[in-house]
Amino acid sequence: MKLEAHSLAFGYRGYPVGRDVSMSFAAGEVVCLLGPNGGGKTTFFKTLLGLLAPQGGCVVLGGEDLSRLPRKEIAKRVSYVPQAHAGYFPFTVREVVVMGRTAHLAPFAAPARHDRERAAAAIAELALDALADKPYTRISGGERQLTLIARALAQDAPLVVMDEPTASLDFGNQVKVLERVRALSRRGIGVLMATHDPDQAFLCASRVALFHGGRLLADGAPEDVVTRENLRSVYGVNVAVAEIARPGAEARRVCLPELPQAPR
Repeated sequence: MKLEAHSLAFGYRGYPVGRDVSMSFAAGEVVCLLGPNGGGKTTFFKTLLGLLAPQGGCVVLGGEDLSRLPRKEIAKRVSYVPQAHAGYFPFTVREVVVMGRTAHLAPFAAPARHDRERAAAAIAELALDALADKPYTRISGGERQLTLIARALAQDAPLVVMDEPTASLDFGNQVKVLERVRALSRRGIGVLMATHDPDQAFLCASRVALFHGGRLLADGAPEDVVTRENLRSVYGVNVAVAEIARPGAEARRVCLPELPQAPR
């Protein structure tokens, strides 16, 4: 299963955001989309998922033009973890996760035992058991984000699009999410994940796509794309990309911003 953008132009009525973007990701891959705020990543994601119509080019999902696929069929092939979601109705965490099974239900059908078991497995996978019966509206922003990831897992799609899934999480939960991303890849699930942290690309990505001003500037292996020159070009700051030796493990690359020295 593969999701592809071909010469894609995207934006809103009367307001173009990006153009001429061609890229893809497939089952088993982890692709990190890096780029600054306002660079068009979220709008690009919404267009990839068919939530916005392309302004040019096309999106292909599993070899078929996305615009010709029913929403239910799209949901069986690709799930979505949005950037943030406050929630207005006091559904429990368990009920929100069960909603991920909607694509597999007949119209007006209630979730069956198998659907509830699949949701329970996703809740356990994200260690949300203690929150399962709490109202979604009364848990923290980080806990809501983990709930949305569990909902995407319950959907059982071979591809997952995550829009900054670690943005509102503390350090421990960020690590937990990155571990889940790597585990999904090992299970043959493809993940396209936007992030502002280039270190996360070195931790879990097989490829990095660098986005700026609605254009794709680079797409390749993390060590080829996450470089001092590229980060300075996109973020406007000086960053050293260093390799850290770790006893008993492979060396790992990290990004170290070069801050001005404080006056003495």
